[in-house]
Amino acid sequence: MDKQIDNKLYPIQHYVRIILVISFSALILDFIISFASIAIVKQQSARDLRDTAYLYINRLNGDFSYINHYMGWTLANDDNIKIMNNHDTDDLAFIQANESLYRRFVELQKSYDRNYNFFLYLSKKNVMLNNAPMGLSYKEYQELLQQIKAYIEDKVIYEQFYSRWSTIQLAGKFYILNVFLYQDNYMICLIAADDLIRPLRQINLGEHGYASLWTEDGSLATSPLSNKGKPLAVGQERYAFWNALQTKTTVKGEFDNASFYVKLVIQFGAFEKIMIAQLLIMLLAFIVACSLSFIMLYFRNKVLQPIKSFSYNLAFWTEDGEPLDIASSKIVELEKANKQFAQLVRQIKTYKIDIYEREIEKQRIQLDYNKLQIKPHFFLNCLTTIHSMAQMDMTEEIQQMALSTSVYFRYIFQNGRDFVRMADEIEHVRVYLDIQQNRYRDSFQYRIEGAEAAQDTPIPPLVLQTFVENGIKYAVSRDRPSLILLTVARSVIQDEETTVVTISDTGPGFPPEVLEKLQRGEPLDQSGGTQIGIMNTVQRLQYLYGRRARIEFANSGGACVTLYLPEPPADPI
Repeated sequence: MDKQIDNKLYPIQHYVRIILVISFSALILDFIISFASIAIVKQQSARDLRDTAYLYINRLNGDFSYINHYMGWTLANDDNIKIMNNHDTDDLAFIQANESLYRRFVELQKSYDRNYNFFLYLSKKNVMLNNAPMGLSYKEYQELLQQIKAYIEDKVIYEQFYSRWSTIQLAGKFYILNVFLYQDNYMICLIAADDLIRPLRQINLGEHGYASLWTEDGSLATSPLSNKGKPLAVGQERYAFWNALQTKTTVKGEFDNASFYVKLVIQFGAFEKIMIAQLLIMLLAFIVACSLSFIMLYFRNKVLQPIKSFSYNLAFWTEDGEPLDIASSKIVELEKANKQFAQLVRQIKTYKIDIYEREIEKQRIQLDYNKLQIKPHFFLNCLTTIHSMAQMDMTEEIQQMALSTSVYFRYIFQNGRDFVRMADEIEHVRVYLDIQQNRYRDSFQYRIEGAEAAQDTPIPPLVLQTFVENGIKYAVSRDRPSLILLTVARSVIQDEETTVVTISDTGPGFPPEVLEKLQRGEPLDQSGGTQIGIMNTVQRLQYLYGRRARIEFANSGGACVTLYLPEPPADPI
């Protein structure tokens, strides 16, 4: 009975139906998996980009707040302004006071952004002076002067701008303006709208994504450019058929005490192209299957059927006069081809999902790295320290602190490479420790040993600072002196040149539960926004070195971290 079932014969239409069902099912399954995978990737990418945008907006709010405070304090307390009001513009005292005020605002400009323009308008003398290097053309400067005079004369219009960041148009270009008044003296801050959102335009928002500023009445205040630098018809993109098929995410961010807001449009056209390309490939396979079925039917009607009829006719010419039992064999080749095709589809899907997951992980690691570069609390602490020094007339300490802070942030924001020289990274750590010593005074000391032996060795940027910063955070206390020790050595481990970096402190060390997880390689809890730096550094080393680099954590009279960094690969993973 089983033998008869195994030898059961099927017509060729049966195999044609099997091929069509398999092809159609694979096409539908591929569409579902592609749509789900792309939706997950887009959702996570949009959320990460939204978080990055909010971080930048919060940083700008902090910048605006401090600049407002600085301008208001200068108008009310700076003796240079009083001197300028009491002397003619060509007097030596007036010129010297103007130069002193100029130097102060140059330092402020360096600390924030060179695109900020600062002006002082003395209404009694009807003169407007730039207090920092000016990025305006003469025509724009003249228009600004005329508009400031018009605002002052029209008290109703001036109330809209007083101590509030607002938009203004000069020579057809939008600027962000803030005006402060004290005793007929006006302090003015001005920055181009395009310069203000330039960092947001450096974020990858997709092929058709863009970042822009909008006024309260819904007018565009920046150049209509996509983040790829291409001209963009903002407000008309919804009429394009292709853009209508693409999903997009719009993020609006409000600024504090401002008459404008930022809008980010996140639109990744590449995802839809990938899905369409893959569907075209599967559709091509479906068309091939249909063509093969048509060929099989054609072959049956034009070849097999005549042969079968001819064989049937020949059956009557046997010796016994009985018809021959001629049966068609099963089409084994097609059955094998179906199995191989299904297996190929599964492999393609598995490989595609693996690529998506790796891309998600790569974007998450890069975002965490960008988050580590934005340290508003450290920046504000530096400004607070400088302010305290200013109250105590510590001129030299203020100059050193401002210079160190400028060098520190210039290194962070300008460094986008995977590897830097060990000497540059050590110098950055030294600047960071000098800044912290200015804050904590005699609360801790630090030593850096052996750096000369490996000064040209490549190392990922900000790796050392992560663990040094951890030591400062948990080991330094004003109640007792502490020591931060950083040693660098070169050695051969398992026939490979390796740089060994040890960072230790004399603090309380890692908590037992944290140390146990670190030694076992388990992830730490980052839900509270802490311990991001350590986990991000571990993941970055895995991403850049694979499993060739390792980190050892221990408590030895305090926290101790040892990094074993081999020569970087020619092509990072």
